[in-house]
Amino acid sequence: MADIRSNFLGIHSPNPFWLASAPPTDKEINVTRAFEAGWGGVVWKTLGEDPAVVNVNGPRYATLMSQDRRVIGLNNIELITDRPLQTNLEEIKRVKRNWPDRAMIVSLMVPCEEASWKRILPMVEDTGADGIELNFGCPHGMSERGMGAAVGQVPEYIQMVTAWCKHYSRLPVIVKLTPNITDVRQPARAAKAGGADAVSLINTINSIMGVDLNRMVMSPSTDGWGSHGGYCGPAVKPIALNMVAEIARDPQTAGLPISGIGGITTWRDAAEYIALGCGTVQVCTAAMVYGFKIVQDMCDGLSNFMDERGYKTLDDFKGQAVPTVKDWKNLNLNHIDKAVINQDACIQCGRCHVVCEDTSHQAITFSKEGGVRKFEVNDAECVGCNLCVSICPVPECITLRSLAPGEVDVRTDKTVTGEYANWTTHPNNPQRVSAAT
Repeated sequence: MADIRSNFLGIHSPNPFWLASAPPTDKEINVTRAFEAGWGGVVWKTLGEDPAVVNVNGPRYATLMSQDRRVIGLNNIELITDRPLQTNLEEIKRVKRNWPDRAMIVSLMVPCEEASWKRILPMVEDTGADGIELNFGCPHGMSERGMGAAVGQVPEYIQMVTAWCKHYSRLPVIVKLTPNITDVRQPARAAKAGGADAVSLINTINSIMGVDLNRMVMSPSTDGWGSHGGYCGPAVKPIALNMVAEIARDPQTAGLPISGIGGITTWRDAAEYIALGCGTVQVCTAAMVYGFKIVQDMCDGLSNFMDERGYKTLDDFKGQAVPTVKDWKNLNLNHIDKAVINQDACIQCGRCHVVCEDTSHQAITFSKEGGVRKFEVNDAECVGCNLCVSICPVPECITLRSLAPGEVDVRTDKTVTGEYANWTTHPNNPQRVSAAT
């Protein structure tokens, strides 16, 4: 049976599933329930200085729903913990004592002043926590006070504060990065330069969920006013995976341990993050939608997947997908794919024909034979764009077939050579000489 235990920065946990810093990790009762359900670790909701912040007494959350009422995105305007610092510290110490085999990371956010960090770090260390996570990602409320994303968007600040924490604490330092930035590699490099032991990403994305058209007020609102918040959930996963991959394949940060965050709902989501180099994964929205016991399905699914693939430990497949992530200019322009429709599996809904005809390459024909609708791929027009595969409601009904060397692409009337060629050497590239050197 696969061993899904995690060793991240020397922090051991029975599985790689940690609850992210958020409302589910705000109190002892929540964290205890989480550990009883089987979570491998938690990042305690972000602590700050006293006096504690004040949260709104109104809507803090809003969701984006699919047509079948599944939550695909969640927005929040909740701030860091609004409980006294000492109360949190006492509870952290008690929970860690009662659950010594679980990872206990404490998220921190204090003013960007050395004295503030010097003051709070020993307090956290005294709880017996396993590590700290620097919250440089929160995009609302706290950023208006010069913290959170206001720090995370300035690499020089990231490096400076990280260095303070490494100087004043013996605990492993994880830097939580904001996605609200042009190039996530810059803050990751700054964190590493400051001595960070790891990075975690992504934090939430700046967002407004909608507008109440009857009242002409943004939604949700408190007393008629609203504010941008942080967006998370399944919809942000592709954005998060890209940012994780950028850090994992950047020569300046390659090898820097990563804790992956963003839209993780199933074991498959977690496995994708691990395949892109993550040592642990953090979950929030899924727990808030389905409850803590969802971790049991995650653990079982990940273990079964590893057994089926012959992976004995997480390290056996961690980072395996990273070498396949390339810049567009390096993709093989000589490779040719064509769509294939399995007529036995087709339910004749016609979606592939409609979207290809209206928005793509007019490569799927429609006909009727004996009163039965039939949809077929016209190879002379198909460019293998994958749109039909993506929208087909029947799994594996439409697939892509790669043309083998020696076959002729009837769209271009060229023979597939099997040789690799990319944009840097393509004759249509006006910079091909400089790009190739």
